Amino acid sequence: MDTYEAIVTRRSTRSYRPDPVEPEKLRKIIEAGRHAPSGGNSQTSHFLVVQKPEALARLIDLAEKGLARMEVREDTYASLKRCILRARQGGYVFTYHAPVLVVMANKRGYGNAMADCVAAIENMMIEANELDLGTCYINQLNWLGDDPALVEYLRSLGLAEDERVFASLAIGHADSESGLPSRTPLERRGNRVTWIG
Repeated sequence: MDTYEAIVTRRSTRSYRPDPVEPEKLRKIIEAGRHAPSGGNSQTSHFLVVQKPEALARLIDLAEKGLARMEVREDTYASLKRCILRARQGGYVFTYHAPVLVVMANKRGYGNAMADCVAAIENMMIEANELDLGTCYINQLNWLGDDPALVEYLRSLGLAEDERVFASLAIGHADSESGLPSRTPLERRGNRVTWIG
């Protein structure tokens, strides 16, 4: 698959098989993320690659509890509102049962922190697609970035005192008949382009 095909056929996967991701594939995905651009070539993104089932279960529990405590206001972002309401119902698994969650952190107060993390995630999603793995961009840990219990647990996993989570990425084998992620491109209804010249 060439680069353009890997980009336009990348789709979010929200149902995963429990099978572990092959170590050589996971290393390649992480290296693709590490080679993403960063502001001023700072390379300050921190990749916490969570595969341990107990750690994933603890993150899922903490995220569900943290989201359930959040307030829903009239202007709450629609996706966040859905997550809060699902968390309040119980049984909410923000990782979609993926066997790998890459938690992307960066320095607090660094102006390009979010951009650098997201550039790395995009590289990883494209590489995972090329390797026949599914991915899904995960925002819940970013929304819970100042939740004391979650921050304390992430610190026990290696998050530094001066870091904050900006995004996460679920990775795994799609729970489909073929084991492959859906690759049918979605119609582009937005992201308008204005050509000048």
